[in-house]
Amino acid sequence: MEQLLAALRAAGEPTRLRLLALCAHMDLTVSQLTQILGQSQPRVSRHLKLLLEAGLLDRLREGSWSFYRLAARGAGAELGRTLIDSISADDATLALDLERLQTIRRAREKAAADYFQQNAAEWDRVRSLQVDEAEVERRLLELVPNEEVEDLLDIGTGTGRILEILGERVRRAVGIDLSHEMLTVARSKLERAQLRNCLVRHGDMYRLPVESASFDAVTVHQVLHYAEDPSAVIAEAARVLRPEGRLIVVDFAKHGLDYLRDEHAHRWLGFRDDEVTGWCKTAGLESRPPVFLPGDPLTVCIWSAARSAGTPLTPAA
Repeated sequence: MEQLLAALRAAGEPTRLRLLALCAHMDLTVSQLTQILGQSQPRVSRHLKLLLEAGLLDRLREGSWSFYRLAARGAGAELGRTLIDSISADDATLALDLERLQTIRRAREKAAADYFQQNAAEWDRVRSLQVDEAEVERRLLELVPNEEVEDLLDIGTGTGRILEILGERVRRAVGIDLSHEMLTVARSKLERAQLRNCLVRHGDMYRLPVESASFDAVTVHQVLHYAEDPSAVIAEAARVLRPEGRLIVVDFAKHGLDYLRDEHAHRWLGFRDDEVTGWCKTAGLESRPPVFLPGDPLTVCIWSAARSAGTPLTPAA
């Protein structure tokens, strides 16, 4: 009861209720919230601190920035959603806040579009060497059936495409990436798709900022060929899998296109099946038969593996 009362007291103030409503629409920084509310940064920060302590908001750190969003789990999340849904749709204050929010949303979308436009040509060139991406995505959907995965983690999420594909099938999806520019693109796409159960976080694939045994499925889509140590990426992915959780790795089969090293920063020219299954075995995962999707000239392979219920967890690095 005390926790509920504390949350109600935290939300029972006009500015804090406005903050809750704004953070339910998109991830926002202190400076963005200050811009919308027209209040000082110290004052906004104090309000945010109270909402965090009450469990009504989540804070996602990204380098020197912090993004705030409505809490995703717990009693605070349910209360926050109930309070926001109770605000009248024609509330004048909220309408003005949301109008200002649109300005920030448009600026974020422009930054994402500019970055994507600058780099899209290079991505399209690599994609043209492989199988149609739609076929890869269809196979991924088969590996993540509806209602069998609650919590999904996508390592090296890039533009957030995997979250877009699988987001509606899971209760919660988290994308991790080291590139701030890519995270800007991903946030814009997820907001446009209204996938509020999906979020992205800044983080290192070798030291994931998530707890052990906290996800039912982990995807690693076209990431391993950039990794200095692919086996360490798989070991870290295994660490965060729950018992019977599944790992899905999408990458190139072994090939000889050496120019991809220099022109596209590929560290590895694809992988042999025994390499990936060996890394999975070392990480305590049991591999399933891989799926090979031949392209021209690159072949995409989908490896999958699962943690058995009795397998001990891989310790964090």
